[in-house]
Amino acid sequence: MEKIIVYAIPVFTLMILAEYGFGLSTGKRVYRINDAISSLSQGILSQITLVFTGIFQIGIYTLAYGHIAPYQGPFWEKWYGWIAAMVFVDFCGYWHHRYSHETGILWAAHVVHHQSQDFNFSTALRQESAYPVLGWVFYLPMALAGVPPGVYAASGLAVLLYQVWIHTELVGKLGWFDKVFSSPSNHRVHHAVNDLYIDRNYGGMLIVWDRLFGTFQEEADETCVFGIRPQLDSWDPVWANLHVYWALVSDAWKTRCWADRLRIWFMPPGWRPRDLDPKPEFELSSVSRYDPPISRGALWFGGCQFLLMLAAFSWFLWQMDDLSFGKSAAVVVGMIAGLWSLGRIIEGRMKIPAALLIDLAAVSLVAHLV
Repeated sequence: MEKIIVYAIPVFTLMILAEYGFGLSTGKRVYRINDAISSLSQGILSQITLVFTGIFQIGIYTLAYGHIAPYQGPFWEKWYGWIAAMVFVDFCGYWHHRYSHETGILWAAHVVHHQSQDFNFSTALRQESAYPVLGWVFYLPMALAGVPPGVYAASGLAVLLYQVWIHTELVGKLGWFDKVFSSPSNHRVHHAVNDLYIDRNYGGMLIVWDRLFGTFQEEADETCVFGIRPQLDSWDPVWANLHVYWALVSDAWKTRCWADRLRIWFMPPGWRPRDLDPKPEFELSSVSRYDPPISRGALWFGGCQFLLMLAAFSWFLWQMDDLSFGKSAAVVVGMIAGLWSLGRIIEGRMKIPAALLIDLAAVSLVAHLV
C-alpha cells in the first residue's frame, strides 16, 4: 500500500503545478510557498508516523474482522461489493469526521487538516498524524458486516484520494453534482471559519449524508475564510499536531473539578471547565493571514530541504517493508527532526547553520542504524 503513495507523488505534483499555473492565468494567487511546504510536510509526517500508528489504522480492523464478522462471503469481492464498500466507508467516515469536529480529543488530532489559511491541492495533502489512533472505532461496523481488510483499506484509500480534487478555489458550483457529491464548493464551506459555514459538510465523497443528517450548508455569497479558531500562526509540524492536546492537558490540570478533567476530552472544541475563564469570542474581522517575513536565502534553503525530505520520504516508503521496526523508527525520528527544522526555518525562528546541524545529526543517526 505504501508504494501506491510513491506512485501518486508525481500525480500530486502535476496537479499542484496545474492548479498553480491555472491560478496565475486567471489572476489568482492560490499558493504561497511557505504554506504549501507546511501542508506537504504534514502529509509526509502523517505517512511516516504510520510506523507507530498503523496498527490502529488496519491492524485492529483485521483483528476485529477475524473475530466478529458473522459473514465472510464473496459479495465484497464482486464489483458491486466494491462500490458498496466505498459507500459504506464513506458513511462511516462521515460520522468519524463529524465527531472529530464535535469532540475535543478527536478534534485535537483532526485540527491539523484545517490549519492552512489557503485552500488548494496541497491543503488536501495536509493529513493528520494522530488521526488513526482513535478513528478505527468508527469503521468497526464494516468489520462486523464482513468487509475484508483488503477491501476496506482499498475503498478507504479510494475515498481519500477522491477528496484531493475538491480542495480548490478554482472550480465553481457544479449544479446537480453539488447535490449528491462532495465538491469544491461544498468543501470550501467545510474548511471555512465563518459563522455561517462552521462545522458543516462533513461528507468525504458523498454530500448526501449531510443532507440526510442536517449538517449541509450551501456556499453562499459570503466569502469563505479558511483556517481554524484561533489561527495556529506557525509552520512547526510538531506543534501543529500537539497544540490542541497541550491546551486540553493544560485545562485538565488547572481545573479543580475532577469530573471536568474527564469531561473536557469529550466536550466540543473550545469548551472549558466552569472554574476557568471562557475562551474569547471569535471575531472573523480579526483574522489575518499568517505570513512571517523570510529572507530569500532561507526560502531557497527551505525549498531545497523540502525536496530532499520528499526524496527521503519516497525512499522510505519504497523500502519500509524490508526494514525492521527499529530501523524504520530511526528513519522516522530523523525525518521528524528534519521536518521540524524545516518548519522553524520558513517561519524565521531558526538560522540556516542550526538547521544544518540538526539535519547532519539526523542523517548520522539514520546512517548509523540503517
